[in-house]
Amino acid sequence: MSITNPVEIDYPESDGRPMGETDTHRKWIVRVDQLLIQRLKGEQHYIGSDLLIYYEHGQPRRFVVPDNFVVLDCDPGPRRTFKTWEEQRTPDVVFEVTSRSTKREDLVFKPKIYEQFGVSEYFLYDPLAEYLSPALQGFRLQNGTLVQMESTTGELTCQTLGIQLRLSGKSLEMVDLASGELLLTEAEDNARCADQFRESADREREARKIAEAKNRQLEEELRRLRGESTR
Repeated sequence: MSITNPVEIDYPESDGRPMGETDTHRKWIVRVDQLLIQRLKGEQHYIGSDLLIYYEHGQPRRFVVPDNFVVLDCDPGPRRTFKTWEEQRTPDVVFEVTSRSTKREDLVFKPKIYEQFGVSEYFLYDPLAEYLSPALQGFRLQNGTLVQMESTTGELTCQTLGIQLRLSGKSLEMVDLASGELLLTEAEDNARCADQFRESADREREARKIAEAKNRQLEEELRRLRGESTR
């Protein structure tokens, strides 16, 4: 009796589409990824960007490609693709840097898949403010449906990650809810630390100069007093 080997199914690592529609969209996809990596540094969460998520075993055409996503309590190591049946996990938060050409996909098709995943929060950001008004929108899962968040200030809260999202002009900002500090990329944080070190060193040098000047004044005053006392 011959044994038939099971057919190995190929799950491609690319959908053949570019990351982002324009330089601006690509920049923001990368920036959101870097902000999330820095925000969750050292924690046991997976941060993915422009990665194919396969969600049905044996069906390589059943996939979705979020611009940015976070999977909680998941090995943070690098992956070539994300297969939900192997990971036993699905994304908890998804961010899409959306555009006019992807609006139907981002507003209609992807949310249905994310609802199936049980994505807790879903955010859309239109960096060119081409079609989305407001240009930053958020949705939260309620009874299996992603319901749009309401905001009178334009600020949205990502409860899952403990961050606040807001627009500064057209630029997206993320703020740590606990500290109120603006989230930075690793490069920006390193630059800030370097600036703070230089400022601290400058203050110390200035303080030394002032102290040395005061000491000289005291010495001169002591010499003057000694000279007067010997007259």
